[in-house]
Amino acid sequence: MHHQTSPATTIQFIIGCILAFVTGLSSIISSCYGTGNADCVSNTFVSLLVVLLMICGYGLLIILGYLAQAQRSGRLALLLIGMEACAGVIFLFDAKQSPGLIDRAANLAAFALALWVAYIAFNLFRSGGARVVHARHSK
Repeated sequence: MHHQTSPATTIQFIIGCILAFVTGLSSIISSCYGTGNADCVSNTFVSLLVVLLMICGYGLLIILGYLAQAQRSGRLALLLIGMEACAGVIFLFDAKQSPGLIDRAANLAAFALALWVAYIAFNLFRSGGARVVHARHSK
């Protein structure tokens, strides 16, 4: 999977959505445990909205990853790298600001996924749209 951005962004989508659900559920549980209903309801709404926005963001990345691979486009690969860089900065900032261990670990995992996808997109860009073939060395 040296320059296959489509499977990489699909993996990122699946893991990212799971992490978004886990952090959203953690936030909902922590706000609803032992507090009044008003805080619980408002935090639940905001947490669900954030999860929905994260799913939409990952959806855009998966579409861009598919198009970059299908068209073997250097420009789309660069756009994917830029979007992953923006997402990575957001994940790092959020990890730094996260009070909980679950949120921090999820953001660092999402950052690592963004780096991985950006690396694969860079390989696609560097190949100039050509297929990347690795020579096998016989023993």
